Amino acid sequence: MNLLSRSKEEPEINLTSLIDVVLLLLVFFMVSTSFVREAEINIRLPEANAQPVDATNTDVLEIGITQTGSFLVNGRQLVNSDRRRLRAAIERVLGDDRDVDVIIRADSESFHQATVTAISVAGELGFSSINIATATTPESR
Repeated sequence: MNLLSRSKEEPEINLTSLIDVVLLLLVFFMVSTSFVREAEINIRLPEANAQPVDATNTDVLEIGITQTGSFLVNGRQLVNSDRRRLRAAIERVLGDDRDVDVIIRADSESFHQATVTAISVAGELGFSSINIATATTPESR
């Protein structure tokens, strides 16, 4: 009886083929991936003109925002500045007519949230032409 232990060979794992497969998968996914921008937002940036827009025109709805964040609809100040009151005031002024241009005139020191709220309410009501008014500087004339 031979009780001598056999020399044990350590199992060897060849990782070369595994690395090749992972690299090929990486290249495949990089080539086949398409970068679609589904959440892209189209924004019409304001342009400063020397010609002011007449807010008394019936084809224009003007939403003013004061420095404190209060809303004005066609020059008439609202009692409070929440989105429900702004929505009701716009519906009262225009009824079901949504083919008018909306001009938002915000004070330069007003809160950004008030401007976003005005844009959001106008968009929810179905207005397609929402503009932000700018002031021209003496250097640009």
